Amino acid sequence: MKNMAKIWFTVLALVACSLTMTAQSDNNQRMSREQLAEAQAKHIANELGLDEGTTKKYVETFCDYQKEIWALGPRETGRKKTEMTDAETDQEIQARFERSEKILSIRQKYYKRYIKFLTPKQIDRAYKLEREAMKRLARHGNKGQRGKKDGGRRGQGKRNRN
Repeated sequence: MKNMAKIWFTVLALVACSLTMTAQSDNNQRMSREQLAEAQAKHIANELGLDEGTTKKYVETFCDYQKEIWALGPRETGRKKTEMTDAETDQEIQARFERSEKILSIRQKYYKRYIKFLTPKQIDRAYKLEREAMKRLARHGNKGQRGKKDGGRRGQGKRNRN
């Protein structure tokens, strides 16, 4: 009886340890947005073929730029237009204009910083690479949402579902 209790205790301890280790490894797989921005900046710098010193400047400047954009807060998605009054719709449009102006101001500020160590062609290429990455992330994020909405029937198109 004592041997059986020892075996069960050992099995339970092993299961508990394995669950703890699995939970810890899952938490480490998701990058913070700061880490993601740094990785994105390093990727862009690599694509541009920048040297080590310029890469360091670019990564630092890019991360600062991202932090300022994040400080503006998330983009407002708003309510359905049919539920809004004209005054509320006007207010939402004005808020979008203000946000766009702030973003433009930040972009101009950082263009002045980038131009100190990058050429205009490099900056343009960096902007294109950044947009491509954002589109990729948006597609990746939407896949998870689509899978939830359609009950996991991804990729079935217009086939019969009988």
